[in-house]
Amino acid sequence: MTEIRINDRCIGEDEILREMQYHPAGDVDAARRAAARWLVIRALLLDRARALGIDGEDESDAVQAVIEREVDIPEPAEAECRRYYDNNKARFASPDLVEAAHILLSAAPDDAAGRAEAEAQAGALIETLTRAPERFGALARAHSACDSRHNDGRLGQVSRGDTVPEMETFLFNLEEGQLSPVPVKTRYGIHVVRVDKQLPGRTLPYETVAGRVAEYLKDASWRRAFRQYVQLLAGDACISGFDIAAADSPLVQ
Repeated sequence: MTEIRINDRCIGEDEILREMQYHPAGDVDAARRAAARWLVIRALLLDRARALGIDGEDESDAVQAVIEREVDIPEPAEAECRRYYDNNKARFASPDLVEAAHILLSAAPDDAAGRAEAEAQAGALIETLTRAPERFGALARAHSACDSRHNDGRLGQVSRGDTVPEMETFLFNLEEGQLSPVPVKTRYGIHVVRVDKQLPGRTLPYETVAGRVAEYLKDASWRRAFRQYVQLLAGDACISGFDIAAADSPLVQ
């Protein structure tokens, strides 16, 4: 591996490997690059601390002191918050919900015979319920392997992400009051599914989410300012073995 140097500091491969545990990524190369990037940034901040005369036995304290001293982010103005809210109302909506019920016929994913039998049973239940929908609760109590059987199979309110994707597909595409015309297959078994009520999400009023908007804008501004600050540090440093964006304008000492 190419040695990484920042001014008079050297970042070794062992240090990068230790740091990788704090930078989970899709593959080892991405994790290594993220770890190396942070170590380069940390070295730049430590050199800046030294230039500013910030002393301390704990390097993390020195890094934090530099950031607090030189990366200053003002609170976002009310007008800016309202403008962001008006342009991004979809981000501040309550989730879509459905009230649903099901009958679970348990069958392990690798039990082909058991799943075939459960699917046939689910098909028979759907035929029965198509003729007599009022029997759903009784059939759930008699056949469901889910604890919801004690509540006539009712699942309560469900939002996206609350259940497995294959179940979610049916829950959010059936009409209100509709029984799924086919059994729903998931890793847990075979389901007979009914949607009782749809509760579409609604945009939350600005006053309810004002704090979230301000926090989001402040965080976005901090990230942008910190990135620009690191670029200035890199522009003043001698770096080899790692490519990090640098700015031309020098920092004032």
